[in-house]
Amino acid sequence: MEIVGWIIVIALFALGMAGAIFPILPGALAIYAAFFVYGFMISFSPFGFWFWTLQTLIVIVLFVADYAVSAWGVKKYGGSRASVIGSTIGVLIGPFVIPAFGLILGPLIGAVIGELFTGASLEKSFKAGLGAVVGLFTSTVVKFILQGAMIIIFLLWI
Repeated sequence: MEIVGWIIVIALFALGMAGAIFPILPGALAIYAAFFVYGFMISFSPFGFWFWTLQTLIVIVLFVADYAVSAWGVKKYGGSRASVIGSTIGVLIGPFVIPAFGLILGPLIGAVIGELFTGASLEKSFKAGLGAVVGLFTSTVVKFILQGAMIIIFLLWI
């Protein structure tokens, strides 16, 4: 049972790290779920109040930072709330509509369309789109680091 537990934990860690790059995957939640799989299939004894508090805080920071960093990128480049919404929609549907490049083009196009809907010029809209891409890359780096920290803390804790 322990071997099966470890296989599931490792698979959830891999899914979680892939979720740092592909937003449709449940990144931090998959990693968090791996802790419960370990607990149910192997043992909850290594985990205590501080482990759960630290991991939960990281998950909360991840969710807040994911949105805030992406929005920051759009805002820094002069975008409005409409371009933030457009880029978010683009991140979610881009990879399905444009398989090879949708992860980058989705937020760019979504932010441009969102900004154009507000009546902004094409130049300002494109600038907001670039901000969405910058925000996406920055957010991806932050997620990758924090989710990696979650896994490292788990491994050190057990």
